Amino acid sequence: MKNEPVIKIKNVSFRYERENVLEHINLDVPKGAFLGLVGPNGSGKSTLLKIILGLVKPQSGDVFLFGQPQAKMKDWERIGYVSQKANSFNSGFPASVFEVVASGLTGKLGLFHFIGKEQQKEIKEAIAAVGMSRFSKKNIGELSGGQQQRVFIARAIVSKPDVLILDEPTVGVDEENVKSFYHMLEKLNKERGITLILVTHDIGTITNKVTHVACLNKTLHFHGAVEDFEKLHSEDLSSIYLHDVHLLSHDHEHVHIEEGGTAR
Repeated sequence: MKNEPVIKIKNVSFRYERENVLEHINLDVPKGAFLGLVGPNGSGKSTLLKIILGLVKPQSGDVFLFGQPQAKMKDWERIGYVSQKANSFNSGFPASVFEVVASGLTGKLGLFHFIGKEQQKEIKEAIAAVGMSRFSKKNIGELSGGQQQRVFIARAIVSKPDVLILDEPTVGVDEENVKSFYHMLEKLNKERGITLILVTHDIGTITNKVTHVACLNKTLHFHGAVEDFEKLHSEDLSSIYLHDVHLLSHDHEHVHIEEGGTAR
């Protein structure tokens, strides 16, 4: 079914020692959705991603992936993940764009498996999907931060996952290229049918890209269609961010929630 959740989180809570990080989270991600996950720094967004990916276990609650309990999940290739990397990537790493993307097939083929014609086609298709075909032979260290991030997205989708999770992917991407970057994600969602979960501080800018929004600050303050999110008043957003926040819309472009009290 089109609206069957690919990820279902039921009453999940998590704490580090005595600090509550997540409290009673209930969240469904429908198949084919493009979910924007937003919230202030320290709101638990990264922890929630780690729980979905099985990297940490909640103290209470349950996670279901593709209709089954997370503990029974075997085919983790169905979920792709792209982390923040701009400030930590070794720019001297000696690998071409093609080689980096090819490494995304290791889980399917094994470490030393020969890459045949079919795999080469899949690699080229993934590179083309992120608009990097003409850079295929370039060393990844020669690329800009935004170009590198596109390559890592290609690496994540080459194995054809059903879900792609991105943790603030525009870190290190210059402002001029952010719009085309989000357009590329929209195409992956619509043309490839990949369910996307995007953690971002810049949700206003992509309200014409995402289909759903989840606002997190330890608890889930809002979860629903983007149309309903856009109807929120400034007071509602301020209760999430714990200071004055305004969401302004300019034909669905250049909308920005700025932590600290203003929006532009």
